[in-house]
Amino acid sequence: MTRLSVNINKIALLRNARMGDVPDLYRAARDIESFGADGITVHPRPDERHIRYADIPVLRELVTTEFNIEGYPSERFLELVLTHRPDQCTLVPDPPGVLTSDAGWDCIRHGDFLRGVVGRLHDAGIRVSLFLEPDAHQLEAARKTGTDRIEFYTGPYAKVYRTDPQTAVAPFAEAARLAHDLGLGINAGHDLNLDNLRYFKQNVPYLLEVSIGHALIADALYYGLQNTVQMYKNLVEG
Repeated sequence: MTRLSVNINKIALLRNARMGDVPDLYRAARDIESFGADGITVHPRPDERHIRYADIPVLRELVTTEFNIEGYPSERFLELVLTHRPDQCTLVPDPPGVLTSDAGWDCIRHGDFLRGVVGRLHDAGIRVSLFLEPDAHQLEAARKTGTDRIEFYTGPYAKVYRTDPQTAVAPFAEAARLAHDLGLGINAGHDLNLDNLRYFKQNVPYLLEVSIGHALIADALYYGLQNTVQMYKNLVEG
């Protein structure tokens, strides 16, 4: 069964635009869970332009489903994660100031660094996922870091899907089978939406979790938050 984790960064971005508490990020997290989401994802960035570091302890207390914190493993980020101990930490290779995550780790080049980070998170009882592209060599290197899961960066899939769905999904399906053989759990996220999610889910085996934020919150402007969460939930369950 594939689980739906909703990234609430864009709700926090809207809140921060007026420097107040509207929309109420914490109520949104509770409501999203009650509407059927299996988890809440946040990605605090160094400039805190959406999720703030101060949001994390509040959310840690509120979230009753799976809590996933993703981000670049700077020392400040790791201290935050190790203090509040989410269910899962997804490590992404974002440099400071990047607009959004747009590439996976080079686990060959950064293998020693990642092994150290994964070990620290495991010592705190936190499951670890590495943001990765569907490349066999990177999957082999990821396994050597000790990570529990990988999260496929699905931006390229979403881009090619519009014109050639079969070509778009093929590398992810092949990589998912290899990841499973290597003992890695499989997550996915980035630019998955109401148009392309079902096809991805139907063609990529062993998919445990999708993390969706931007598209889901944008769709909620038209369909309402409750309806939208349930629409995405139906797709991952179908």
